[in-house]
Amino acid sequence: MSGMSVREVVVRRLNLPMREPFETSFGRETDKDVLVVEVHTDAGHIGYSECVAMASPVYNEETTSTAWQMLSDFFVNQLWDQSFHEREDLFLVRDRLQPFRKNQMAKAALEMAVWDAYAAEYSVPLFELLGGVRREVPVGISVGIQASTRRLIEKVEGYLEQGFQRVKVKVRPGYDEEPLSALRREFPGLLLMADANSAYTLSDVPLLKAWDRFHLMMVEQPLGYDDLVDHATLQAAIDTPVCLDESIHSAADVRKTAKIKAGKVINLKLGRVGGFAEAIAIHDACAEYGLDLWCGGMLETGIGRLHNIAITSLPGFNLPGDTAPSARYFTEDIIEPAVEFSTPGNLAVEPLCGVHSRVDRDRLEHWTVDKRTLRQGESS
Repeated sequence: MSGMSVREVVVRRLNLPMREPFETSFGRETDKDVLVVEVHTDAGHIGYSECVAMASPVYNEETTSTAWQMLSDFFVNQLWDQSFHEREDLFLVRDRLQPFRKNQMAKAALEMAVWDAYAAEYSVPLFELLGGVRREVPVGISVGIQASTRRLIEKVEGYLEQGFQRVKVKVRPGYDEEPLSALRREFPGLLLMADANSAYTLSDVPLLKAWDRFHLMMVEQPLGYDDLVDHATLQAAIDTPVCLDESIHSAADVRKTAKIKAGKVINLKLGRVGGFAEAIAIHDACAEYGLDLWCGGMLETGIGRLHNIAITSLPGFNLPGDTAPSARYFTEDIIEPAVEFSTPGNLAVEPLCGVHSRVDRDRLEHWTVDKRTLRQGESS
């Protein structure tokens, strides 16, 4: 048996209008600038993934433009002489991309498309291929910075009526105490967390300590985006669990977090850690070190949402993730049917053998603004 081989890779750049702007401490998004990667196999199957890099390097060092270049000039070339006979071979994609520094989101886009293609070619549900066991996963919601506290409360009230099981509110200096206090007062039993996106420093420890009174599930990445040590200092000073997001890129980072007690919770984002293989390793490390784990979101299209759902089916994801239904962000998604609640606050883990059956090719073409096809021995 020859195994699965890659015939060509198509990298698309899409511009999707968002239903409403989404604002965090580092910016405001009104349109989704996104790359979609297609891996075409010799047998005619297609694996899909999306690159979650943003248009500007404000979350990490990557952008959609740098990811386009890294995929085109460096990463795709690593696939041409590789055959995939069994599940263990899929981990070789991560290994082959390892010598290239950082650029985890571009790596993830290619690696996850290969996993997706393998699921399609061998007719195995993607969630099972990853090691998942759950058939339904709980979902929370991330709420961006609002123009007023009243608007925030109205939004949260609406999300709770829809069934979301916890609420994450974005905060930044000057927009923190008031919204948190108002939400806790209005919804005393709400599972509430605050996401700071690295907007604070150790000089803000007294302020962050005062948040203990809000009984938050966690405060996410309050300090430096690349820091572990200062977070350990902060965690020792406050009762609220610290959740690490931008600081975690590998299972080794999880081990370091546990060793110095830099936090109690890990937010795993598939793009940030380089794809499925490292996500599985991080999942296993969290279980080993007793850290809570959940799957974060990057305003993904339906392709990324389906991948997030699949990874969240692993047993170590013990907190609601951020994979909201498609209608949360986009008027028209690029999958059909859209991701929707199976029961209020829960998403079904569907036995999809790759996500190809859900991709709407007409919509994909409609929203594509640039495309590049890469084949072995060809430049474009």
